[in-house]
Amino acid sequence: MHYILLQFLILLSATFLLIMLAKKLKIAYPLFLVIAGLVVSYIPGMPVIAMDPDLIFLIFLPPLLYEAAWYTSWNDFWKWKRPISLLAFGLVIFTSTIVAFVSSAVIPGFTLSMGFLLGGIISPPDAIAATSVLKYVKIPKRISIILEGESLVNDASSLIVFRFALAAVLTGSFSVNEAATNFFTVTLMGIVIGLAIAHIVYLIHRFLPTTSNIDAAFTLVSPYFMYLVAEHFHFSGVMAVVSGGLFLSYRSHEVFQDGQSRLQTINVWSTVIVILNGLVFILIGLELPVIVKGLDGYSLGEAWQYGLIISVVIITIRMLWIYPSTFIPRWLFKSIRASEPNPGWKGSFVIGWAGMRGVVSLAAALSLPLLADDGKAFPHRNLIIFITFVVILVTLVFQGLTLPFIVKALKIKEIDPVVPADQQDLGIRLRLVNQSVKRLEEHYPKEIAKSELLQNLKEELQNNVTIITQRLESLDCDQSQLSEVKMYNMVLKDLYAIQRRELYHIRKEKAFSDEAIRKQEMQIDLAEVKVSSQND
Repeated sequence: MHYILLQFLILLSATFLLIMLAKKLKIAYPLFLVIAGLVVSYIPGMPVIAMDPDLIFLIFLPPLLYEAAWYTSWNDFWKWKRPISLLAFGLVIFTSTIVAFVSSAVIPGFTLSMGFLLGGIISPPDAIAATSVLKYVKIPKRISIILEGESLVNDASSLIVFRFALAAVLTGSFSVNEAATNFFTVTLMGIVIGLAIAHIVYLIHRFLPTTSNIDAAFTLVSPYFMYLVAEHFHFSGVMAVVSGGLFLSYRSHEVFQDGQSRLQTINVWSTVIVILNGLVFILIGLELPVIVKGLDGYSLGEAWQYGLIISVVIITIRMLWIYPSTFIPRWLFKSIRASEPNPGWKGSFVIGWAGMRGVVSLAAALSLPLLADDGKAFPHRNLIIFITFVVILVTLVFQGLTLPFIVKALKIKEIDPVVPADQQDLGIRLRLVNQSVKRLEEHYPKEIAKSELLQNLKEELQNNVTIITQRLESLDCDQSQLSEVKMYNMVLKDLYAIQRRELYHIRKEKAFSDEAIRKQEMQIDLAEVKVSSQND
């Protein structure tokens, strides 16, 4: 057991190194992970780990969906709800249907219900894959919002399709009318349960005397509560997590009352998501040899052939769907043409090409039960998992590597009115500082007159107003003034480096406590993060 654990830790550490390498090379790290999973399957002596399929869904799905929901802007999501819905619901159902008919026609012994099961698994593009690929290229804000919103909601819709298709495979019966009715019922009730639990979580964070550690820990268990309660009543745990996450994200300024809780929670979740992504691909790598051996009478070459065919099908389906779903509503409704600038064919092409599959599809495939209701082996389980892996591999490698070059070649320009990030940041800070100055002048005039500390604070805030105003004005000025701002930021970062070096010497002198030193170090880190974000 110790040896197996050591092997697992080595693989996980190697995964972290690959993520670091991907960042260095400016390549989407999910691409490295899927290749790593393939490499792991060929390493001799690797342990074979067979996790309970139900645990796969339970462990991995709630936090992955919750994290995606937490970082989704509700205002942006609602603004572009039409294209997001057409992709997240319409395209998922369309993809699942086409994959069902194609796979049942191409793969011997594959039934239509198994085809829908496969379609439900591979229909949702992955949010992390798309955002990590597009992180290093400049794209219009509308495209990134639509891709992130689609990746959040289509996980829910595809997994509901997966749920009904799995029930059809296990029971041998399927009714379209019943499935449609149940689809809306489990979706709606899942949302209701998610929002109800989210309100309870909100009240706990808001009114109970929590600490930063408890706040961070409670956010980790919240999605599991939402998922388990909804599933207990046979509703959509996925929709519960997504809706609850969106609600808490919208109220996050009230959920976390202090900066320490917010920073700690963000760091905890960043770590958890990286680990979960690495674990899923390690698991598929460790299971691939067993999956290949149990391909139910299909050769490895045939399995690869089916995987490549389905990959071409889903890429083609998305490209065929994207243009009608973009332009038909514009042709039908004058209000859309009046309120939204024409996206053009370039932006639609990028959205269509950004359909990389990832960790949610892999987790869904691995969650397939080992046995059917009659006690026999689940039909074609290993083949479905292998095809899913091939689809992820093809879309991440082929589309993931070519997407940045396509974006650069198309030279897409921003068509929607968007305030530059620097200007938004400075404008918000200016309002905050002005409110602070106003508060001091209106509520603490006597205290300021008596206290030199408060006088210095007011002077510091007024100086900040002047500096921020100058920097806002510089955004509309010539290159020499922009260079002045960059030089200012560079000097600040150099000063922070000197301060860190001095903290090192202070620690060696042992004249101050480590706790006091760490607090100062965190203040320097926060200040440097603020300066670095202005340079991005």
